[in-house]
Amino acid sequence: MKNILVTGLVSIMVLTACKKDDQVAEKSLEQQKMEFQARQLEIEKQKLAIEKERFAYETQKREDSIAEVQKEKAAAAAAKPQVIRETRTIYRNNPSSNNNVASNSGGSSSQGTNAKKGISEAAKGTAIGVVSGAALGAIVNKKNRGGGAVVGGIIGGATGYTLGRAQDRKSGRVQPK
Repeated sequence: MKNILVTGLVSIMVLTACKKDDQVAEKSLEQQKMEFQARQLEIEKQKLAIEKERFAYETQKREDSIAEVQKEKAAAAAAKPQVIRETRTIYRNNPSSNNNVASNSGGSSSQGTNAKKGISEAAKGTAIGVVSGAALGAIVNKKNRGGGAVVGGIIGGATGYTLGRAQDRKSGRVQPK
């Protein structure tokens, strides 16, 4: 009977010991997961702190540059005024005194700063467009070269005029709408 009692006790202890090892192993795996998640959380906190520091640095940098610009403006304002050493006189033509200007200038018909000399960009564009469009139209339409040249010339001329007129507006030769 002692043997049965001893073997029963030993078997209970062995079974209990085996179950505890499984539970200990499971707990350690769960603990490892928790520790890993805690490390990830710490890393994210560090990243956030770095981003905050970067934003603070950029803000300080902007404030410093604004302060520097303001100091430069204050220094420029405090500096002595600039002395004008050269003057230039500009004469403009009035419609009533147009004859006087023409006689005073030696018979030339210049109109001051708004003198329009040469061919306009619109005219140049039209001429170039007509010639190139006619050539291209004749090349493309092999059955009726004359008709192709006419159509190409019309299209090229219109396109050239449009582009040239836009350049005239930019240069001030023609007033923009």
